[in-house]
Amino acid sequence: MPYDSAATRVRLLDAAYREFSERGLAGARVDRIAAAAKANKQAIYAYFGSKEDLFDAVLGDRLGVLADAAPYTPDDLPGYAGALFDALSAAPDLLRLTHWRGLERNDATPGEIASHLEKAQALRTTMSLPDDRTAIDILEIVVAISTAWHAVPDGLRAVGGLDPRARRRAHRDVVVRAVTALCTAASAT
Repeated sequence: MPYDSAATRVRLLDAAYREFSERGLAGARVDRIAAAAKANKQAIYAYFGSKEDLFDAVLGDRLGVLADAAPYTPDDLPGYAGALFDALSAAPDLLRLTHWRGLERNDATPGEIASHLEKAQALRTTMSLPDDRTAIDILEIVVAISTAWHAVPDGLRAVGGLDPRARRRAHRDVVVRAVTALCTAASAT
């Protein structure tokens, strides 16, 4: 069977996603990633350059998947917030990965910066906001509202006695209503 470099690269990204999500950049080991991907360690360096570059590649890849699962809709920010909440509920490892990045490096790639600025500019136009800074602030608040649930311990989520699925649906509704109120308030200024 011939060697398939594209398949090896995909297996490495998948294995690295699991490893980095579970252990972070500092705790991840390239030996475990290579073993899980059924590849040799040299393949990681050949395809990605370093463990840090592999981490960036994994993060970029998974943020792309998230963007497909929750397309940005500046003309329907509450709908976007609900879709983002749903997508992150379906992929808790992704949020954990971004938390690790924030704890260990707290940087943003040029692609992330460009993406946020592009989204903010679209939001600025859609909502007739005064500047990009205001649009970025609103966008970040929407992201924070959409991700807050996933940072709350299970015991606190259970307060109120609803079954977990009903509690999640109720929280999602609050996310959408909160972003609706934010949009209304932002439009009034």
